[in-house]
Amino acid sequence: MIGPELSDEVVLDVEVAYALPDRQLIVPLQVPQGTTVLEAALLSGIADEFEGLDPQQCKIGVFGQVVNPNQPLRTGQRVEIYRPLKADPREARRQLAAAGKTMGRSRQDPG
Repeated sequence: MIGPELSDEVVLDVEVAYALPDRQLIVPLQVPQGTTVLEAALLSGIADEFEGLDPQQCKIGVFGQVVNPNQPLRTGQRVEIYRPLKADPREARRQLAAAGKTMGRSRQDPG
């Protein structure tokens, strides 16, 4: 015998995460090899826990990096469903700069 027999289906341990400012949920999940990032998000049932959440309409990533939703997962990865931003951070900085302010304090504030 060369080694232990592998089952017909390799199972991957992954997590799916979603967070709001006041609540977060991380769902541990076992999925078959070849499962995509989006499929895991849908299989997790996490959308049922947050009103209006549709993983198919959100940006989705793995460990903080936006990825193609059709990317296959590897064991140990955490799928993250991202909320849409209320304001584009670059545009907010431009508007503050035009008003003579920064994200932290006004330009006139010495310290």
